[in-house]
Amino acid sequence: MILGVGTDLANIERITATLERFGDRFRNRVFTDVEQAKAERRKDVAGTYAKRWAAKEACSKALGTGLRMGISWKDMAVENLETGQPVMSVTGWAEERLAEMTPQGHEATIHVSLTDDHPWAQAFVVIEAHPKEHAQK
Repeated sequence: MILGVGTDLANIERITATLERFGDRFRNRVFTDVEQAKAERRKDVAGTYAKRWAAKEACSKALGTGLRMGISWKDMAVENLETGQPVMSVTGWAEERLAEMTPQGHEATIHVSLTDDHPWAQAFVVIEAHPKEHAQK
């Protein structure tokens, strides 16, 4: 069953300007060390940050909160599997919110899709719950 859906569109040029203006202050407030390392290795640094910004916004919407109610930017993080597929993980208040919205006897999976076409970066997040016994098959 679908528990939440969220999407966001970020302007890469706006993220570029924010990085130029605030630098590490912005990076350290919004992105985890893993996210920063990934972005700084990429040719399109700002585009990578913009996709992750959009993913965090989309995830907060899928959690039904937006960026309020105690959720922190770093409570949501995008990492990549070896295949390159992005995955979203949550900690802190976002993890608590996910547990709260997941029905008893179910496990939640957060699906994330990222794309960009300069000057836009987009993320789409779907939170799915499936019975625990289904997950063990």
